[in-house]
Amino acid sequence: MQYKVASSDATEKGKHMRQWFKELDVLLRGDSTRLEALKQGGIAVPARGLGAVAVVLGLAYGACMGGFSLFREGGPVWSQFLATTLKVPLLFLLTLLVTFPSLYVFNALAGSRLDLLSVLRLLVAALAVNLTVLASLGPISAFFAASTTSYSFMVLLNVVIFGVAGGFGVLFLLRTLHRLVVAHDEPAAGSQSAPPPAPANLAPEGGPPPLIPPPRSKPAESAIDPLEGRLMGRHETLVFRCWMVVFALVGSQMGWVLRPFLGNPALEFTWFRGRGSSFFESVLHHLGQLFQ
Repeated sequence: MQYKVASSDATEKGKHMRQWFKELDVLLRGDSTRLEALKQGGIAVPARGLGAVAVVLGLAYGACMGGFSLFREGGPVWSQFLATTLKVPLLFLLTLLVTFPSLYVFNALAGSRLDLLSVLRLLVAALAVNLTVLASLGPISAFFAASTTSYSFMVLLNVVIFGVAGGFGVLFLLRTLHRLVVAHDEPAAGSQSAPPPAPANLAPEGGPPPLIPPPRSKPAESAIDPLEGRLMGRHETLVFRCWMVVFALVGSQMGWVLRPFLGNPALEFTWFRGRGSSFFESVLHHLGQLFQ
């Protein structure tokens, strides 16, 4: 009896997870963040479901990144592999908690009318996009982890991969915030407005009617396409760019606090290292080591 109940619960969770991955696919294709959809009242994405998917994607990339500790000289270090796998989703969760209050305040300064829950949904959606790109680059990290012994190279490679994924996540967030501001200022699709003027009859008297070409279908906007003909205001751009800098600084330093991720082969395994130096000094150090 208990086995049947456990099997039923697992099946139900599997259905939920498949549905959440479908929601993520809709988000990536831009269907959830198109202007007409946002005019209906904010971004309608399941924050809990996308959060669960983001954790799974973070674990997936963490496993690929942790492969370096399994192929290094001297044999695999399974403790480091486990630590790396768990730390990647933890990095994004802690970054979300630290930057969420500032995003809400910056969003209010930019003139958006999103409430606290809507801002949380938006930030979770941006992190889901970030982790999706990150997980898609996981096989590249795993390939180099299995084919090189250079610790400095692996550190810099993962910094680049995290930077690319973070860039897409922040770009998605910026584009969606812009659309939300525009959607608040424009009427919804169902609202009444003056009908467009009828085209003038340009045909000569008694002649055939003029040929009017059919309207061209507008290509669907992706999740990161800018809005055509709708530039963001100077103050709004400044506010969101300032938050992007804050997000990047917090994320990079959070990664430094949670180190080691790869595990230096010359040092013994430890879950965390003491404070000292900074993320940017470490990057410069590994650049020097790589080109020596």
